[in-house]
Amino acid sequence: MTGRQSMDIPILRLGDVLVTGLINELDDKTATVFADELTERIAAERATGVLIDISRLEIIDSFVARTLTELSTMARLLGARVIVAGMRPPVAITLVELGLQLTGVETALNAEQGMTALGWHHAPRPPEGVTRRETLG
Repeated sequence: MTGRQSMDIPILRLGDVLVTGLINELDDKTATVFADELTERIAAERATGVLIDISRLEIIDSFVARTLTELSTMARLLGARVIVAGMRPPVAITLVELGLQLTGVETALNAEQGMTALGWHHAPRPPEGVTRRETLG
């Protein structure tokens, strides 16, 4: 065994953007492994953007908040922009109540807005009853 833990949090690549999400009950060990792996992937794949969807995260503690802040700083040093998307109101309230600031962390209301901020645009849907081929011709 290499001493390095396997991570259960998938990291997907969409062009030059890495997309991942955090699950509820993220423990300190998983947060550390996640940050290490994501940082390595940013460097190895020369990602210019990272979207971290936290919409499933119901609680946050000071360690996870610090990990997100440090991850954002490391990503910027590697040339990537990080956007944390989908923060639930209870998570935001907890951060404020604990006096925690996600310094340097950009946020977006949801994953779609986060991807748009990173330069991704979805094609508009054609009007109902019109096929995509008809709109291209």
